[in-house]
Amino acid sequence: MVATHMDLHTDTTEPEDPVFALHRGGKMEIAATVPLRDAADLAMSYTPGVARVCEAIAADPEAVHDYTWVSNTVAVVTDGTAVLGLGDIGPSAAMPVMEGKAVLFKQFGGVDAIPVALATTDVDEIVETIVRLAPTFGGINLEDISSPRCFEIERQLIDRLDIPVFHDDQHGTAVVTLAALINAARLTDRFIEDLKVVISGAGAAGVAIMKILQSAGVHKIAVVDRTGVIHPGRDDLNEVKGWVAEQTRHWARPGSISDALDDADVFIGVSGGTVPEEAVAKMAPDSIIFAMANPHPEVHPDVANRYARIVATGRSDFPNQINNVLVFPGIFRGALDVRATRISEGMKIAAAHAIADLVGDDLAEAYVIPSPFDPRVATAVARAVTDTARREGLARRPY
Repeated sequence: MVATHMDLHTDTTEPEDPVFALHRGGKMEIAATVPLRDAADLAMSYTPGVARVCEAIAADPEAVHDYTWVSNTVAVVTDGTAVLGLGDIGPSAAMPVMEGKAVLFKQFGGVDAIPVALATTDVDEIVETIVRLAPTFGGINLEDISSPRCFEIERQLIDRLDIPVFHDDQHGTAVVTLAALINAARLTDRFIEDLKVVISGAGAAGVAIMKILQSAGVHKIAVVDRTGVIHPGRDDLNEVKGWVAEQTRHWARPGSISDALDDADVFIGVSGGTVPEEAVAKMAPDSIIFAMANPHPEVHPDVANRYARIVATGRSDFPNQINNVLVFPGIFRGALDVRATRISEGMKIAAAHAIADLVGDDLAEAYVIPSPFDPRVATAVARAVTDTARREGLARRPY
């Protein structure tokens, strides 16, 4: 018989697990930003005073950004189908992660975020629900939605909404990966356009990493799934993997991950599983390994460090943690500040360069990416995003 959480706490003499203690009652709350001390305050913040503000917004819908929380609030939306490494655990079980994401938004970017867990996995229902909720928010952060549905959901929402829509599992991971790779290439005296890259995983993160690397000038990319290298000759590819095969056809060759890693400069793991040590040993000298699966990297750092010059993971207990928190608070901070209509590829690449630049002259094998607690990160990312949004004509607040 498996003990439940309730069973674990029937003995009141035992101290509560500190993780559960921290989560008890949730990790966030709603707080008022105005005083409510007397009838005069009530008359201004609610009826009758509030009616004047409602009428002003009705006359000028853009005024909602000045007189409500919309200009600084993001919805963190999930259906609970791809939560961390736990998989499809449903919307209720996803809520602790969504709350955690909202706390990170506030802590690192000063952005208010509201968890929204949806009791549907249907693409059209998710899209329609978010479209109807959109007037409440200044941006939409999609989270922990399984592939390949996540691509279609994001695409439809970008087409239908005029506020930023950002699937963090795709683009947050891609931006921080590019930032680390920019510095790793610099440290190993390589040009990024010459890198030979193997990406393990063709889900949300793997596809987005492939896209941003191509946009940044990387041309030699092979993407590997459980069957092997994705290439046009395979007959088992869904629409997304078929697109990946077409995009990488000039470099990717049929074979296993071991075949793909032969003389590769870079391994990027966003898949889970384990890469055999003998495959890692075949990589080029001064290789770069980003094994980002949590909690178990595809290549354990103890193994990776035998062969690679630079090793990064998604974990906080090893150097070079590749963590999305370096990205999404600043991305949304910048996008909200200029009321951007969307988040472009140019904004993502600018964010990656801003993160990479913070390392500066301290660049070393164990420091190719800033710490998630570096207070400069969100500000630098936000500035890069606002500058790019204005340059690309995506800012509704140009100054």
